[in-house]
Amino acid sequence: MADLINEYAGRGIMLPRTAFELAESIRDFVVAYEGPTLVGCGALHIYPPDAAEIRSLAVDSGAQKSGIGRLIPEALEQEASEFGLAKVFAFTYVPDFFSKLGFSQVDRSELPLKAWKDCLKCPKFKACGENAVLKKY
Repeated sequence: MADLINEYAGRGIMLPRTAFELAESIRDFVVAYEGPTLVGCGALHIYPPDAAEIRSLAVDSGAQKSGIGRLIPEALEQEASEFGLAKVFAFTYVPDFFSKLGFSQVDRSELPLKAWKDCLKCPKFKACGENAVLKKY
């Protein structure tokens, strides 16, 4: 997973994750395989009392346009629903992708303040181009 996520991070469109960080949050992740090959992953990070963030959503370049990019957030949303959460959000450079999944662009101020903790270690903190997207249930 680190290789897949950090490929995106190397292009400046996702925060890098260390093996240690991934091990700490491994239960947050869903993964997609084609045979023995990992082709996608994404995590659901819960912010009590009623929200969760979709993060580290990555699909191998060879598996893009196969529907995996849609299946992962749908699985994460199902999990959020099972936990009784009222909303799911993400920070993204591709808001159109999330709008196809029913998310709306929102001002960052609508999101839990704790979600910004990763922003503090981002090299783009002062000049971020990510969009906040939100889906309420």
